[in-house]
Amino acid sequence: MTKKKFLSEFKAIIFIVLSVLTIKVTILEAYIVPTGSMENTIMTGDFLIGTRFVYGMRTPDWIGIPYTDIGFSIPYYKFPEFKTPKVGDVLIFKFPRDVYVKYVKRCVAGPGDSLEIKAKKLFVNGENIPMWEHGKFKDRVMPESAKFPDIFLSSDENINRDYLGPIYVPKKGDIFEINDDTNWELLIQLLIMEGNRVSLIDKSGKEFLFTIQDPIQIIRRKGDRDVYKKYYPDGELINPWKTIFQKENNNLIHINGKPISSFNSYELTQNYYWVMGDNRDDSLDSRYWGFVPENHILGEAIYTYFSIDLDTYIPRWSRIGTVLK
Repeated sequence: MTKKKFLSEFKAIIFIVLSVLTIKVTILEAYIVPTGSMENTIMTGDFLIGTRFVYGMRTPDWIGIPYTDIGFSIPYYKFPEFKTPKVGDVLIFKFPRDVYVKYVKRCVAGPGDSLEIKAKKLFVNGENIPMWEHGKFKDRVMPESAKFPDIFLSSDENINRDYLGPIYVPKKGDIFEINDDTNWELLIQLLIMEGNRVSLIDKSGKEFLFTIQDPIQIIRRKGDRDVYKKYYPDGELINPWKTIFQKENNNLIHINGKPISSFNSYELTQNYYWVMGDNRDDSLDSRYWGFVPENHILGEAIYTYFSIDLDTYIPRWSRIGTVLK
């Protein structure tokens, strides 16, 4: 092979690779389903194709080694969208509590909506939203006396997966007043998802950084239990949902290095969504970890281009080409 021919073929390969990567990060989003949280709409082992451009194409926001957290964030640009996510859309998004993992769930409530779950029944703005065509329940209704502390914003109103709310879904432009009655568990999570640095500086001057990266989720992905050493009390990272906020200590909170006393309010800069799995009783979704911010949404899942039984590794030909609805 001559040097000229080698260079020509090398340039062709580089062009193909760059073209594929460009399509991947701007037009199409691929996803392999590892769990049954969306059965029977989407099955474990389904290979999905999603469209990125409908919600607005965006340039890459991270450079690094795929399927790892080795890399760094970069500024990105989002192009105008053709539509915004709506109730019923099946979304592919970065998991808020471990952004290196992608999830697929159904949007059941959007910005400004109020939702409530009563005995498994979903109500949005007071209207009962029936289960989608291929969705299912497999367990009996939990009693209202069964309180789950790991439910999002667990309280007397948010009891367990079958009794929840009412919960308001934040929207762009909402203003949170900052005072003694502020729900810091919620606001700190929103502040972090909007790109702010939120920390707590104790009276000795030591700084603890709030994060919504959940060590449990990181262990699931990496298998490294030493990650706990980075979190309070051994380390300097704190999860807002594991913190008891006391009024007398709220003045220790800092946003982007400024003490909380210098803020009267905060205005949200993006929309948020509430998502749930169609396999309602076997889904780790917003009921457990909260809202999906607009900037985490990668695309809308539209159809299955391949499917395989992960136990037998036999292709499921009948599912190929299945349009999601």
